[in-house]
Amino acid sequence: MKVSENCFHCGQGIEKERILFDEKIFCCNGCKSVYEILNTNNLSNFYELNKRAGIRPNDENSSQFDYLDTPEIFEKVTDFSEGNTSLITFKIPVIHCSSCIWLLESLHTLNEHIKYSQVNFTRKTLQVSFNHNDLKLSELANFLTNLGYKPVISLETADKNVDHLDKSLLVKFAIAAFAFGNGMFLAFPEYVGGEDYWMDHYKGLFRTLMFLLACPVVFYSASDYYKSAWYGLKNKIVNIDVPIVLGILVLFGRSVYEVVTDYGPGYFDTLCGLLFFMLLGKIFQKRTYNALSYDRDYKSFYPIAVTKVDFEGKQENILLSEIKVGDRILVRNQEIIPVDAILINGEGNIDNSFITGESVSISKQPGDKIFAGGKQIGSSLELEVIKNVDQSYLTQLWNKEAFKKHETGLDTLTNNISKYFTFIILGIALISGTYWATVDLEKMFQVISAILIIACPCALALSAPFTFGHIMRILGRNKFYVKDTLTIEKIAKLNTIVFDKTGTITHRKKSNIKYEGSEIPEFDLLNIKTLLKNSNHPLSKSLYEFLEIQDAYFPVENFREISGRGYEAGVRGNIYKIGSARYNNQESKNLETAVYISKNNEFIGKFIFKNEYRQNLKDLFRKLTNYKIFILSGDNSSEENQLKDLIPNYQAMAFNQSPEDKLNYIKTLQEQNLKVAMLGDGLNDAGALKQSNVGIAISDDSNSFTPSSDVIMNGEKVGALDHYLNVCKGSITIVKMTFIISFLYNIVGLSYAVTGHMHPLFAAILMPISSITVVTFTTLSTWILGRKYFKKQV
Repeated sequence: MKVSENCFHCGQGIEKERILFDEKIFCCNGCKSVYEILNTNNLSNFYELNKRAGIRPNDENSSQFDYLDTPEIFEKVTDFSEGNTSLITFKIPVIHCSSCIWLLESLHTLNEHIKYSQVNFTRKTLQVSFNHNDLKLSELANFLTNLGYKPVISLETADKNVDHLDKSLLVKFAIAAFAFGNGMFLAFPEYVGGEDYWMDHYKGLFRTLMFLLACPVVFYSASDYYKSAWYGLKNKIVNIDVPIVLGILVLFGRSVYEVVTDYGPGYFDTLCGLLFFMLLGKIFQKRTYNALSYDRDYKSFYPIAVTKVDFEGKQENILLSEIKVGDRILVRNQEIIPVDAILINGEGNIDNSFITGESVSISKQPGDKIFAGGKQIGSSLELEVIKNVDQSYLTQLWNKEAFKKHETGLDTLTNNISKYFTFIILGIALISGTYWATVDLEKMFQVISAILIIACPCALALSAPFTFGHIMRILGRNKFYVKDTLTIEKIAKLNTIVFDKTGTITHRKKSNIKYEGSEIPEFDLLNIKTLLKNSNHPLSKSLYEFLEIQDAYFPVENFREISGRGYEAGVRGNIYKIGSARYNNQESKNLETAVYISKNNEFIGKFIFKNEYRQNLKDLFRKLTNYKIFILSGDNSSEENQLKDLIPNYQAMAFNQSPEDKLNYIKTLQEQNLKVAMLGDGLNDAGALKQSNVGIAISDDSNSFTPSSDVIMNGEKVGALDHYLNVCKGSITIVKMTFIISFLYNIVGLSYAVTGHMHPLFAAILMPISSITVVTFTTLSTWILGRKYFKKQV
């Protein structure tokens, strides 16, 4: 008998041709070529991650993707295209395991024209950044096809539509429902027939029909469970689907044995019912989870406000979600461009590093298109909106790998519990099966099946994502916008909070500004106000509002800013400098917060600010007794005594801090094993926000989209910070309580199953009920938790 051979790359059986290369056997030249590519580029680890994980390359001709190079099609399917860089998101259905992810995220090592690639495993998508001058889009699509990962490109994927419910799941459910209903009907006569002659004569027919009904349910409707269990075992992980698959196979095997040997009718009706209820639970789970995901991605996820400009030059701050095509918006230095637009006024100097990963500035002139996600470096720009806001695109920028902080949390705990849980259940099933085999062989199969089904820890797996999903929704409605669920866990573990002063615990008020210096002519005041409009620093914005002179737009030339010191530019033939005393070559005689102004290197005067602190701060710091409090400021120590009175429980204060000083300060605290949250305005604090365990960017009425932050918080809510911290801590308690509920379900269910008092069908009904209980509990408990701290809006 000839032993069947399998391809070293894709694992499929050798059918047409047998190719021997490098002492390995391949089924086709495509598989051999992929192996050569991986070997040449030192990526042979692909096979160590997962044996036979490769996908057999497509045999279609290489011209199938030529249409992608047509300018109209290229513009429609790409996410971004600027300079020599383009980004595209492909739908790749054949991504199936860790090896696929590893290979597809290593494309830059296989092709020098690919800059980076990122996989979204749940959506089966691949985002690729590539040099479109050296690598055509059609060539990129063919390159992926030759690796075995043919992209699916259609009008649907080009329009970025997301299918929120897998239709195949509904088909599987419908087949299980049909088989369950008819199986119960066919089984009923045998249950009540007794020794009836007619029943005895036709029971073989009924049993055969039940077997035929059960086959598509077992082999198709349950296929997702088999795949999940198989992929887990291939990767040496015993996941939660392993006991379910064992239960299905035990019941089906026993049923076939009983029918073939005429021992009994088997459990075909029970098996169909089992999968009917399990798939019903899965649909319920997916629908609820997708609702949370949809809410997170598309419904005004964070409070980015943007400055809208009318045709008379009047400015108005509006929410990003209110922008319409045709509106004109103002984008200042260091601000993110929130939507695709055409440049109307100003000189664009766009940094697209948030999109492409490369810090390369691209100059733009009036009339040029600017993509959402770019950052302006230099003078302010007036833009005309040409595309509606895509919140999901900005959310994607916020979640870029470059801004992620690698840290494990409760999710890992959930997975570990599930893993040990599975081994415990298999052990209980083995012991119980051995016992019942000696007592009642027929009952043994019923007991084992009931144990394997009742013990599915689906409720356990649901508890964390559902709880945190609801908490994110509640926090968002109360203007505290969290990047992801892991951030909630990190907030719950905090023991140290660092506050920036200006723009974080202080806010702007016109009445607190006083001018000292020579009188400023109207000509210069207009120029100064024009220059102030270009900066997004809180003091500049405050001063802009304080100057009540009529606003006018003048071209700004050679704008230059030194972070933490000030900025300068030419306006109508004169060079103005706005910033600190040192930046303007002055000495600060008094300890004060002031903005100094020079014209053509001659000092004009200064605007002195008496900071007004946000409301309820004293009460807030009194409640934060469980946290170590630190204050950092780029200003001098003029308000140190006032701060000491405001924050009696502070650990330390540091003044005259540059952006780098702030970052190093956070590092020093972390070296003392402290879990640090940093609250800053996202301008001079970007490095410190990213370095901290949780970076909280404070936003008042500006475009404060800060990718390096974990949270964007409305400035009005700083005084209620303790409420948000307590809600995050409370969410961890809720997750632990759902763990207990899940365990109680399993303990009670197992005690009945082990003693032989539970039918497998009842176990199948109880399993989704446990999931529904957990979802209901998390919904109610998070609502109560939200009501406790945010009574007006939950």
